[in-house]
Amino acid sequence: MRLTGGRLRRAAVVGLALGLVVLSAPAATAANSTVTASAAGGSAVTASTAGVVPSRVRDPWLWQATVGQRPAGPAALVFFTDRTRYFESTGVLIARDGAYRLIPIRIAEGHGLLSPDGRHYLRPQSGELLDLTTGRQRRTLNPGLHPFAWSPDGRRVLGTRSNDDLVISYGPDNQQLNDPEKPDDLLVVDPHQGTEQVVAAGTFAAHHAAAWSPSGDLVAVAGPPDGAAQVAERQRLVVVDPAGGSLRWQVDLGERRMLAGPAAWHPDGSRIALLAFDGCAGLGCTPEQTATRTWRIEFVDATTGQSVGAPLPVNASTSKIVGWRGGDPVVQEVSGTEQHTDRQAVLAALSSGGHREVLVTAPVGSTDLAVPGDLLARAAFGGPEPRPSPFAAPPWLYLVLAVPLLLAVALLTRHLRGRRSAAPTPGA
Repeated sequence: MRLTGGRLRRAAVVGLALGLVVLSAPAATAANSTVTASAAGGSAVTASTAGVVPSRVRDPWLWQATVGQRPAGPAALVFFTDRTRYFESTGVLIARDGAYRLIPIRIAEGHGLLSPDGRHYLRPQSGELLDLTTGRQRRTLNPGLHPFAWSPDGRRVLGTRSNDDLVISYGPDNQQLNDPEKPDDLLVVDPHQGTEQVVAAGTFAAHHAAAWSPSGDLVAVAGPPDGAAQVAERQRLVVVDPAGGSLRWQVDLGERRMLAGPAAWHPDGSRIALLAFDGCAGLGCTPEQTATRTWRIEFVDATTGQSVGAPLPVNASTSKIVGWRGGDPVVQEVSGTEQHTDRQAVLAALSSGGHREVLVTAPVGSTDLAVPGDLLARAAFGGPEPRPSPFAAPPWLYLVLAVPLLLAVALLTRHLRGRRSAAPTPGA
């Protein structure tokens, strides 16, 4: 049967429509499905397991969509790696239904903070708040803030801002006119309303780490108190009321102890955790000497600053405490060398008996992990291992793929028309 002109047009339209359906159906499935294909063994993120931290995550596809292009909802975790199409450190969000999305990071921006409910990502330095459920981003804070930790209620953020001069000024006789190093400000900010308050925690040349108390009425901050201490890598720990600026106590940590990260405060409020090491300290240590350090977690009384309890040995790769499972600290470990290409981040729970249980494993090349506070608080670990969907791509990629299809349909239509015009007419 010959195809008339009308039939040719209808065939072309049907072919185009079918092609677009083929292209768009996987994308819609990837975006809206509550079941995500997972690792070997057939594990999957389902409605009953959504909202649980995956036990293992994988590198995204190079064409994976960003949060801004296709929002996937609140985060179950975010890890950071340079194995993306940006070839720079990039946040990789795994949503609570197992979907993967990218959070591009600007050069020298650093890694941001996940809100306790997993719905927002606060960017350092720029003061921008990214809504992970809508993909919209807005600047709510003054630039220059380096955030340390969200408050337990998710309304405030504890951070620091440098006051150093950007340049050194010289007089006509080449004499230095200014000291560029100024004490930093410790701040409590509201990233939703855009307000900020300076915390009177004493003078610090820099703040290296800070943590909220479980009730949110006190903060602990550590760092070098002056320039000499900064050079010698000596730190001081201070506990202060952020609202009234009432200093509760302070203690010198020396050069071998430091605050153990954003979740350093024990959940019962009685103790504060420190990371401590034995071995060579200071800028003069060789890489070999640094590698032989032995590390542990120590505790100080939250009301006095005095050492309490028995230390807990940890791996040299332990970088911070990110949460607690009952009374056991959940730590981040980043193994490998200084070359980011072979580093790998994991979260592990440590018991007082010396047992170590790996809870989350990120891919090789990962340098940091973040889990929302609500999932950490209820120790929601052990979830399935979702794989990134190759169909969760940016919309522009589907447009690019549609162009060859349109060309193919056009060529097919032209070919069929050519055959029709070349065919002999009846009775010729």
